[in-house]
Amino acid sequence: MTGHRSLRATLTALTALPLAGVLGLALAMPANSEPPGIPDPATAQAQLGELTVAPEGSMDGYSRDMFPHWIEGPDNCNTRESVLKRDGDGVEVGSDCYPTSGSWFSPYDGETWTQPSDVDIDHVVPLAAAWRSGAAQWTQSERQSFANDLDSPQLIAVTDNVNQEKGDQTPDQWMPPVTGYHCTYASMWVASKHKYQLTITQAEKSALQSALDGC
Repeated sequence: MTGHRSLRATLTALTALPLAGVLGLALAMPANSEPPGIPDPATAQAQLGELTVAPEGSMDGYSRDMFPHWIEGPDNCNTRESVLKRDGDGVEVGSDCYPTSGSWFSPYDGETWTQPSDVDIDHVVPLAAAWRSGAAQWTQSERQSFANDLDSPQLIAVTDNVNQEKGDQTPDQWMPPVTGYHCTYASMWVASKHKYQLTITQAEKSALQSALDGC
């Protein structure tokens, strides 16, 4: 994501946060606190228009085990550890790749943490939501790739309680507490669904369109 888009998202947060909180947000947010491949609003708008609108499928047969995740990568770090290294600031790791120091800014709620145990790795499109929108028909290998995708905006380090509050909800049901981040969140959601050719519901599309209109 380019610097001017990150700045614009921060400035937009003025409508949602007290001035002191916004200034703290701008000062705290490290340049690498977001995943790669976030499209600009115009690209996200185009991708949204290309998604297939369909009712959600059932949860029959779903299990998180159907999406093998936090697999070990070529650097001997698992996916969670890789995202903690990527999205954190000043991260140092031990021989087992687990962070020994660093800080993590959560753009969902504007909080910064220094303990990795306070940070979850959010699947922007939750695994269960992906299952209901097409992933039930994928192979196990395809679901593993989705659940460990470090090359697109599908994984991001955020406050654990916020991630747990989100659960498997879609954008018509849940958006990040920082309203100034809704544009970026919608762009990430659209990019991930577009990459994996997942469907969206009409309510989901309307919520995404509204967020992108506010970019």
